[in-house]
Amino acid sequence: MSSIRWIVAAALAGMTLTALAASEAELTREARALVKQYAHRLKHELKHALSEEGVTGAIKACRVKAPDIGAEVSDASGWSVRRTSLKLRSLDDVPDKWEVKVLESFERRKAAGEPVARIDHAEVVTQKGRRWFRYMKAIPTQKVCLKCHGGDISEDVREALDASYPFDQARGFKEGDIRGAFTLKRALD
Repeated sequence: MSSIRWIVAAALAGMTLTALAASEAELTREARALVKQYAHRLKHELKHALSEEGVTGAIKACRVKAPDIGAEVSDASGWSVRRTSLKLRSLDDVPDKWEVKVLESFERRKAAGEPVARIDHAEVVTQKGRRWFRYMKAIPTQKVCLKCHGGDISEDVREALDASYPFDQARGFKEGDIRGAFTLKRALD
């Protein structure tokens, strides 16, 4: 649902524009806090796996721990919390149409000079007759990410990736690229 249609619907429901903006701002703050929680936990797991088992151990941790962390944060918060990308590693992370549109806008914003670490988007949409608050936050590709997502991947890492992700497209990134995004949604009604 466009912002204008949402404003009209809220006005018909008796909400003031101030209450509407405050509600959306609060949901955005909550979504940002959940992204920080998810990212912090995943980074901790990946650092631990890298130090204990090397890059191939980090591949396993990312494959197993990332969905588990997303599920735990989702269960605890009442939001749907996961990751997606235009260049997928796992078919479990396929973006929906809305996410594709937002990811493509992120790429345009990056090309226009906006720092990847600041790129996010929040919106109220109607899907299948329900109103949802949706939020996405770009994931910047950091130097450490290039061990598994870069263009120059070692043979043992390539073999481990091929074994774990037969449809992997998430290679060839450079530091500072948009690796993907955290994507969150919460039903409003």
